[in-house]
Amino acid sequence: MKHLSLLLSFILLTSAFSKKPHKEKYEANWESLKQYTVPEWWKDMKFGIYFHWGPYSVPAYKEWYSHWMYEDGNKIREYHEKTYGNLKDFGYKDFIPMFTAEKFNADEWAKLFKDAGAQFAGPVAEHSDGFAMWDSELTEWNSVKMGPKKDIVKLMADAVRKQNMKYIVTYHRHWLYAWYPTLDKSTDAGDPKYAGLYGPYAPKGSFKMGEKVPTAYPDDRFNQEWLDRLDELMDKYEPDIIWFDNKMNIIGEKYRMQFLANFYNNAEKWGKEVVCTYKAKDMVEGTAVLDLERSRMSEMKPFPWLTDDSIDWDSWCYIDAARYKTTNRLIDFLVDVVSKNGAVLLNINPKANGEIPSETKERLLQMGQWLKLNGEAIYGTRTWNVYGEGPQKIVEGHLSEFKNSEAVAQDIRFTQKNGQLYAIALDWPENGKLTIKTLKKGNPYINNFESVSMLGCNDNLEFNQSDEGLVVTFPTEKPCDYAFVLKIN
Repeated sequence: MKHLSLLLSFILLTSAFSKKPHKEKYEANWESLKQYTVPEWWKDMKFGIYFHWGPYSVPAYKEWYSHWMYEDGNKIREYHEKTYGNLKDFGYKDFIPMFTAEKFNADEWAKLFKDAGAQFAGPVAEHSDGFAMWDSELTEWNSVKMGPKKDIVKLMADAVRKQNMKYIVTYHRHWLYAWYPTLDKSTDAGDPKYAGLYGPYAPKGSFKMGEKVPTAYPDDRFNQEWLDRLDELMDKYEPDIIWFDNKMNIIGEKYRMQFLANFYNNAEKWGKEVVCTYKAKDMVEGTAVLDLERSRMSEMKPFPWLTDDSIDWDSWCYIDAARYKTTNRLIDFLVDVVSKNGAVLLNINPKANGEIPSETKERLLQMGQWLKLNGEAIYGTRTWNVYGEGPQKIVEGHLSEFKNSEAVAQDIRFTQKNGQLYAIALDWPENGKLTIKTLKKGNPYINNFESVSMLGCNDNLEFNQSDEGLVVTFPTEKPCDYAFVLKIN
C-alpha cells in the first residue's frame, strides 16, 4: 500500500509538470495583436468625460507649467520666479503639498458625469509631470503618499462603476522623458535625489514634440518602468479603456507590443472586452482604436474612432483665465463626430482643491439635458449612407479645432438605429423650414416617407419632398436650446 501511494504521488507530480503552460491568445507582436476586434459596446459609446488634475492645477496657469517653468526665457518661468522664487528653492515638487484636494468627492464627480450624459469616465492616471494618481508600489511620488493622500484612480473607479459607466484611465508617462531639464544642476530637476519624480538624466535635445526625432531615446530601464506602471494600473483597477497621449513612439516597440498583449490577455482573464486608444502611428492600425486631439474627421470613416477635446479653448487643466466653449459648440461637435463614426472624450478642469468650476458644471448639465431628450439619436447609433450636408467645412489635423467655424441650420448630420433615420439640424432655421437636400426626389437612399417628427415634440411635422430636397416645417416652439433632431419614418 505504501508503494502504491508513492507511485500515485509520483504520477500526479509528473503529470503536473508535464502539463503545457496555458497559451495566451495575444502575443507581443503586431500580427498577433491584429486579432483584436473592437467590442460592440465601444461602438455604442459616444460620449465620455475625463479630467486633467494634479499638482499642475495649483499654479492654475497651464498643464504644461511643470515643463515651461524650467525653460529659460519662457513667460511661465518669469512668472514662477516672481511668484514662488528661485527654481533651486521652489521646484515643481514643492507644488505637491499644495495639491490638497480637500473638496474632492468621487461620488459627486461621477454623478455629475452621469448627469452630463457620459457613458464612460475616469482620470488622467499620470500626466507628463511624473506624479502617479494612484497607490503605486513602484514610486513614492504618488497621490496616496503625498498631496491629497488619496487613491484617486481607485476612488474614481468605484464611483464611476457605481453609476454604471465604463471606466477609463489615461496615461502620458512617455512624455516624462526629458520633460524636465535633468541635466541642469542649477535646478532641483537636476538633483539625483528627486529622479523618482523628474525622471532620468536626458541629454540636451532629447525633448522633441510629436514625431520629431530627439537626440536620444529612453533606455530599457525607462521603458520597463513605463510598462510596469501600466501593469500595476491593470492589476489594481482593471480599466475598461486605457487611453494614451501621443509621442508614444519614443517608447521601444517591443514594450508597446507587450503592453497591448498584457492588456488584451488580462481582459480575457477578467472576462470582459476592453479598448486601448492611440494617436498618430504609435500603434499599428487594427490593433487598437485611433484617437485624435482637439480635432475631428472631415468625412465619415469605416472604423470607429475617438477624439479628445477640452471644455476650455486654451488649457487642459484649470486656469484662472479660462475661455470656456459654449454648450452649443460642445453639442454640435458631438453630433458631427458621431455622424462620422466617432466618439468624444471631453476633458474638464477641476481646481486643485477638488472643486469643479461652476461654468463647467453648467455646461455639463446642459449637455445632459440635451442628451436626455435627444439621446436616442446619439447613443448606440451607427453611421448612415452619408454623414450629412451643409456649408460647414471641417479642417482636419492635430490641434485644428479652433480652425472650424460654428455650424448653421443648414448643417445637418445623420445617424441611424434599428432602421430609424435621424437628421440633426445644428441650428434652428430662421424661416422655420429646413430643406434636407440629401433626401430630394430621386435620391438613391430613401423615397417613401411616412412621417417626420422632432424629438421633444408630440405632433408629426409637415413635410414635402421636392427636387430641391425634403422640406420640413419646424414646430412653433423649440423643444430644446441646441441641435434639433428630426426622426424620419
